[in-house]
Amino acid sequence: MPRMLDVSQDVRAEIGDDEADRLLVGDNAPGSYDCTSCRTPGDSDQERTSTVLFIGDETAVLAFAHATCIPSQVVKVAEDQLQGAVRSITGSEQKNTEGRMPEQAVLGITSGLVLIEDDLRPALVVEPTGPVARPGTDGSGGDEFLQLLLEQGFRPAPDMNRLPEVLAGWSVLLAVGQLHAVLQPSAGGGNPVAWWQAHQPLQVTDGWRAAVNKSQTVLVFAAPAGTIGQQPREDLLRDALEKAAVNGLLVAASMPLAGT
Repeated sequence: MPRMLDVSQDVRAEIGDDEADRLLVGDNAPGSYDCTSCRTPGDSDQERTSTVLFIGDETAVLAFAHATCIPSQVVKVAEDQLQGAVRSITGSEQKNTEGRMPEQAVLGITSGLVLIEDDLRPALVVEPTGPVARPGTDGSGGDEFLQLLLEQGFRPAPDMNRLPEVLAGWSVLLAVGQLHAVLQPSAGGGNPVAWWQAHQPLQVTDGWRAAVNKSQTVLVFAAPAGTIGQQPREDLLRDALEKAAVNGLLVAASMPLAGT
């Protein structure tokens, strides 16, 4: 039975008609996969799935993603990053000291209002469930979550009383009053892709929605695993953010609102 795969014309041109046709009838496509965008499991037997072809200088890797995350496309990446992905896929990546591969951290997002410059601002707080390793490494270099975000254009946030700078090309997708995704520029220069994607659209409070409709901007704060935690009230969330800022464990960016 044909799998629910999307193979774009660009991907077909790179892999050839024969390989594309084999994918579409299910010969060479896995039923289950880890989405190359949101890093959560997918099933090409049950949901629309995009084929994504990563191309380096000498290597090409075919990956899969939820069609709701990103469309089927060709993405050019640095050869060293692609080699790291190949090692991970083939199982030749170095294991940790206990003989296991490092577990994949998942990004958690909390919405809240923060008072900055005498105005309540809509904010998202991003915190992974565990240490984040640089792609293509075994995690022995420690948690590089903040460093990776700094390389993407986020800025250190030592003072919670100052608005973060706007991060060009990034946006927060809100649709019908629900949070869907945080979008980042595509490596290929096309449409933005999901940096974070909700499994199901997340509800936000009426106050948060009113604030974001007023400002058309969302403040996105990020901290390493275990820094902020799940705070039951916005005042406690603010206290945790201020503590992270003082300790140099907080980065931030302002992002325009995409959607309504």
